[in-house]
Amino acid sequence: MKFPLLIKAVALALVFLAGIAAALAQTPPGAAPQAGQRGKDVMWMATADALAERMLDLAGVTDKDYVIDLGSGDGVLVIAAAKRGARALGIEYDQGLYELSKRRATEVGVAARTSFIKGDIFESDLSAASVITLYLTESVNLRLRPRLFALKPGTRIVSNSFQLGAWRADDSATAISFKALLAPFLESTKDHCFFFCTAYLWIVPANVEGRWRIVGGELVLRQSFQIVSGVVVMGGKSVPLHGRLRGQVISFTAGNTDYVGQVGDGRIDGTTVRNGVATPWNATLSAAAPNAS
Repeated sequence: MKFPLLIKAVALALVFLAGIAAALAQTPPGAAPQAGQRGKDVMWMATADALAERMLDLAGVTDKDYVIDLGSGDGVLVIAAAKRGARALGIEYDQGLYELSKRRATEVGVAARTSFIKGDIFESDLSAASVITLYLTESVNLRLRPRLFALKPGTRIVSNSFQLGAWRADDSATAISFKALLAPFLESTKDHCFFFCTAYLWIVPANVEGRWRIVGGELVLRQSFQIVSGVVVMGGKSVPLHGRLRGQVISFTAGNTDYVGQVGDGRIDGTTVRNGVATPWNATLSAAAPNAS
């Protein structure tokens, strides 16, 4: 479902501006947070329950995942992930929210699959995550982007409302919140989705930029985040290629040939399809280049 970007921008601006007056101190231990409450990097705003579920759906979270929520607030995403059987960690700077999250996880019976750290998201180790969730601002997301991009290929990153600049999302989904329509008439509402909110998904791509040996020639790959370009050189001829990465899976087209492959340690193995005929192919890295960011 599509909505005008202007409406979305105005809605987000209104909710953040409306909360500034309430944002003067950290949460008292055990108390519920207030919309607009100031934090170290961003003010607290609730993630709507509907969007929390949509974010986890978009990332395909299962009981095999380890989810880390950056700026975990009252723990809604950590708890929602744990209810799916995943292990989940929340990193939160505010002492009161940290304590509140632990209590809520215990109350709903998921304490064994959750943990919380009172700490700084810029100083915390994220390397074990298979899924990262966040509801920050785009400026904070951009500060985090180099660290997120450096995570292991295939790591899924899901953001509420805000993107990662030039690193365009691989997918998105919208959650509808009818409860938000009643927000002006309620003294307190946890849902600040303003009728609709969007979740964005990124899948950390493998680093493929460089020169690769293939049978009968060479593959020269350039990379801008998950977008791939370059040339296939065979028989002294260069054919431009265009494609993308989705984690460790690369797909691109060069001339009338489609390539799909799995990126491993210095190697790509896959299949080409030309005129309906599938043929195995592989490539071996001969000269790597730093990953693009």
